Amino acid sequence: MPKKKIKKRKKVKLKKKISKKKSKTRQTKKNKIVQENIHRIPKSNDQKVEIIKIKKQATEKKIFKIKDHIVYPKHGVGQILSVGSKTIGGIEVQCYDIKFEKDKAIGLLPVNKQSHLRPLSSINQVNKAMSILRGKPKIKRTMWSRRAQEYEQKIVSGKIYDLAEVVRDLNKGNDILVDQSYSERQLLEKAYDRILTEFQIVLGATAEQTQKKLDKALKRNQHQEE
Repeated sequence: MPKKKIKKRKKVKLKKKISKKKSKTRQTKKNKIVQENIHRIPKSNDQKVEIIKIKKQATEKKIFKIKDHIVYPKHGVGQILSVGSKTIGGIEVQCYDIKFEKDKAIGLLPVNKQSHLRPLSSINQVNKAMSILRGKPKIKRTMWSRRAQEYEQKIVSGKIYDLAEVVRDLNKGNDILVDQSYSERQLLEKAYDRILTEFQIVLGATAEQTQKKLDKALKRNQHQEE
């Protein structure tokens, strides 16, 4: 056999081997890509359904119990009716249901905002508030609009001594000759009613008995029209 033909055959064999190697490498690359894609694409059985959980508000220890009387500065004296969880804006919130007898309304307050509430005054605080009521009115020589604003701030503060000061300063006693504006009467009645309700519960007396004590301290006739 001539040498040229042998060389040609060798070249053909070499080409075949090279082409086989290339095809193998291509095939392995394709297999790798397919496997990677298989890993990337989740199986229908493996797809997890996303469960939206209701978030819970940070818990806080409950200070007040059911049937407890409290003072909510903006609304006055109320009573805890129940404590339970409510869903507000997708968040589970522990809330107090508070009944306000004066307004004939029920309010809702999250437990984590219970710092806005305060317990009823003690007997000693009631006695001190009584001594404030017996004191001489302190009326500033400023415009009524400014004084009215100060009185309103004292009322919504919910502090028993501030309420007593408002009642004392706006009280006209039995002096029917002294005219009182509508806004003065409104502020006086608001403060008086709140202090009356709180005193009544603390003293364990009736509304009439409590009113007599208050009016005696204020030196006025309880039947007197304001």
